[in-house]
Amino acid sequence: MAGHDPDVAATAADATPAVPELDPLFDPESVAVVGASPDSFYSGNLVDNLLDYGFDGRLYPVNPGRDEVWGRRCYDDIADVPETVDLVVVSVPREYVVDVVTTAGEAGVPTALVLTAGFSEADDEGADLEARLAEAAAAAGIRVVGPNCIGVMAARGATLTSTCSRKPDPGRIGLVSQSGALAFTTFFERAADRDLHFSHIVSTGNEADLGLTDYVAYLAEQDTVDVVCTYVEGVDDPERFMRVAERAVRNGTPVLTVKIGQSDLAEEATLSHTGSLTGSDEGWDAAVDQTGVQRVPDIPDLLSRATAHTAYDDPDSDRVCIASTSGGLASLLADMAAERDLSLPDIDGATQDDLLGIEELLTYGEFHNPADIRGYGAEVLPEIADAVLDDDAFDAYVFAIGLSGVDERAETIAADLETIADRADDPVYVLWTGRKAPDDPTATPPYARLRQSVPVYEDPGRCLDAVASTTQYVADSDRVASRPSRADLAAGLGGAAVDLPRGRVLTWAEAEPLLDAYDVPVVDTRVATDADEAAAAAEDLGFPVVCKIDSPALPHRTDVGAVALGLDSPATVRAAYDDVMGAAVAHADADADDVAGVLVQPMIDDGVEAMLGVAPGEVFGSLVTVGPGGVLVEALGGSETLVPPFDHSDARRAVEATALDELLTDRREGDPLPVDGVVDMLVHVGDLAASVDAVAELDLNPVVVTADGPVAVDVLVRTDE
Repeated sequence: MAGHDPDVAATAADATPAVPELDPLFDPESVAVVGASPDSFYSGNLVDNLLDYGFDGRLYPVNPGRDEVWGRRCYDDIADVPETVDLVVVSVPREYVVDVVTTAGEAGVPTALVLTAGFSEADDEGADLEARLAEAAAAAGIRVVGPNCIGVMAARGATLTSTCSRKPDPGRIGLVSQSGALAFTTFFERAADRDLHFSHIVSTGNEADLGLTDYVAYLAEQDTVDVVCTYVEGVDDPERFMRVAERAVRNGTPVLTVKIGQSDLAEEATLSHTGSLTGSDEGWDAAVDQTGVQRVPDIPDLLSRATAHTAYDDPDSDRVCIASTSGGLASLLADMAAERDLSLPDIDGATQDDLLGIEELLTYGEFHNPADIRGYGAEVLPEIADAVLDDDAFDAYVFAIGLSGVDERAETIAADLETIADRADDPVYVLWTGRKAPDDPTATPPYARLRQSVPVYEDPGRCLDAVASTTQYVADSDRVASRPSRADLAAGLGGAAVDLPRGRVLTWAEAEPLLDAYDVPVVDTRVATDADEAAAAAEDLGFPVVCKIDSPALPHRTDVGAVALGLDSPATVRAAYDDVMGAAVAHADADADDVAGVLVQPMIDDGVEAMLGVAPGEVFGSLVTVGPGGVLVEALGGSETLVPPFDHSDARRAVEATALDELLTDRREGDPLPVDGVVDMLVHVGDLAASVDAVAELDLNPVVVTADGPVAVDVLVRTDE
């Protein structure tokens, strides 16, 4: 958990993440290349690409072993360059990198791009050099890209990489990749083959200074960027990433991410049900959901969805009209639309009458959505478009063409579709599933020419993924904009500092004040240290009662028989006290000194059991989980995870995404139980998790939800050392 106080975290730090000034990197007027050599794969190809792809600024090669390269004077040292350049590219042996960057920074150069490898990815010496590089850059006031960086590209600025095989065409997709090879050899090349283009591409390298989040912050502010795509292996400051991504989404820039790998739980063993249910990747799923970022399964999906965001304005709704030349394809698309929660309103009224009036369609009776226009419909696409585009029931359209994309007929189809898409006020998606390989491999087939002006999807799933991505963004951005920002949530955290013992499970007397400070309701509980005291407590609380051991050495008291239920008289309570205490002391891991007493609580059996908790996470510090509780944890599962802090809207979405919501609202026996109390309690647990650094793990299981609200009847709190 973030924060500096040992118990309560600071809440206002980094409230507004800074946007770095990276214009000198992406659009420099002057560049010095230290280690420039035509014989070097990296620096040589980088300079070739820089010059070949349109750089018209000033280039200064620096290499003491040469007098002239690329028709330019070669300088012996960066200090000899006759002006303070915007960018220094560093391609020298690793032992010289720190000195070069320091000299450049002290001379006022704002940015360094370090191609050199052999740092933390290589060995301990490299890791030490990387740490020194970061310190030197900070001291000299220069921002560093890399090291071990394959380069960057701005289609309207400079191409600074050795692995870009063709001149970039300007697009409106910004890409930040923590894999350099994938950035240029996979993302860029695959996109260019499909007439998709980027505004910027960043290979982040080892991120000694500038990291993925910095580039996202910068790109989201650029007028030439419609969507930011990220390929993420991990982030050092996940809270800052969430705030930057959230700000981008709130301000109108979608953020899509491919997140690979898994963020393991912290190494310490978890004791709670919460820890066992919070898997390795739930934190990332929660983080992107809470900030409106869309997580995408792979590279082709990322490109397909990103293209939709650049090609079309945001749709007004998820109401889609699909017209397909194939009945089978229409049925497939109907199922796929339902899987993606896309709405397919009926085609009726004047729109249906107009379609039925088109003789070429050979259709009688009625039209459905998706509409089967058959192969004949490809001959009258403009007439079909006239009928459906003016229908206010739809806000996006898919024309699915299950015909050849390379023959003479395709020429007319492509021309018609281009005209339809151009004149439509709403997004028009083209799915073309037919033949793509022309007889003449040197010819550009009609579907490929259409692709130069309109995105053409070849896979039905990816087409509808693209449609769903745009509609989801509208819903997500509205949701994110309607609630407080993460910075505001952090600034509003409450709760008093609580002095907690460290490095162990807490007793009830130690845990209850913590929960009370954060308004987490618990059942009325008394701690008894002898049988008579237990009986008196039971009479005061009212029968029936529960007796359970209170011992940090026995966090799972049920496993050792240290719980007695349904006690309905003083005599049964006295006997239960002795039984529970004996079971605890007899356990190998406990003795009398480990037992604080026996907890006496009223039986609460007329409600629904829930589970709320906090588990440690290696990436996000703490993760909060909610779901069905008690015996239902294993039976129903389906818990949801949140990254604290969060507000009531996120908490409600989490509860409603679990079986707990149905258990509360659709009871077989008894009236529905209120969800609001669980939502409130979940928010309070999130505030505790975000505020109290000392808490490593918290398990409230079960929480019994009754008509009067939820109360925790079992509490486990474990603190860090």
